[in-house]
Amino acid sequence: MAVRSELENVGLTPLNIQLGEIDIKESQIDDHIQLLEQRLIALGFELLQDQKIRLVEQIKSALRHFVRQEKTDTPPNISSYLAAYLKKDYASLSHLFSQSEHTTIESYFIKQKIERVKELLAYGELNLNEIAYKLHYSSVAHLSNQFKKITGLSPTAYKKSASYERTELDKV
Repeated sequence: MAVRSELENVGLTPLNIQLGEIDIKESQIDDHIQLLEQRLIALGFELLQDQKIRLVEQIKSALRHFVRQEKTDTPPNISSYLAAYLKKDYASLSHLFSQSEHTTIESYFIKQKIERVKELLAYGELNLNEIAYKLHYSSVAHLSNQFKKITGLSPTAYKKSASYERTELDKV
């Protein structure tokens, strides 16, 4: 709502606003860009104009979306998903992401999955078997090992801690 308000305040018409992406009606925004950037920074947002940075943010956004999809019959294939979703060769996406973020797409994806596991554990609606199935883990043991490797706690210990310490998704 804040981003929509600021876009409208500088005379732009937002069509679609999602995490990391804004579509606007206007094709020429040069006259508005500096004021918009200042207002967004004041709100704690950053305007990404560099094409490579935008593509990296699109990769992150697509992976966050992918982790939250309902389980399908086919196991996840993030390389095919990203290539189709972004209409780019996966090898070039992977290279750009690794160069920019100093981590691999797979590592980022795993961290996103672990944050989703934390969220599902905090809700308490699903048991570990159901969470493992929902997030395409081959077994509860695989989920537990990955969870412990990333967080230092087992899923059970995390749930018992009741602190539910989570990382903001854009900080993963």
